[in-house]
Amino acid sequence: MKTAISIPDRIFRAAERAAKRQKVSRSRFYTRAVEAYLKTQKAQGVTEALNAVYRTESSELEPDLAAAAYHLLAEEKW
Repeated sequence: MKTAISIPDRIFRAAERAAKRQKVSRSRFYTRAVEAYLKTQKAQGVTEALNAVYRTESSELEPDLAAAAYHLLAEEKW
């Protein structure tokens, strides 16, 4: 699909330089940029949903489970 958008000149020039460095077309460059932005927004939605849950629910482990996890992690070679 073709579309027309308006962006500030400085951003356009920077995007043109970046596309040339990456050796991709302007269309491919902008497609990748929009995909990355949408992925970030989707992740933000997940974060917001989790934040909503944990506003009312505790995220702390039960003491026995926390102790077991600590014990297992202490034995791991980092």
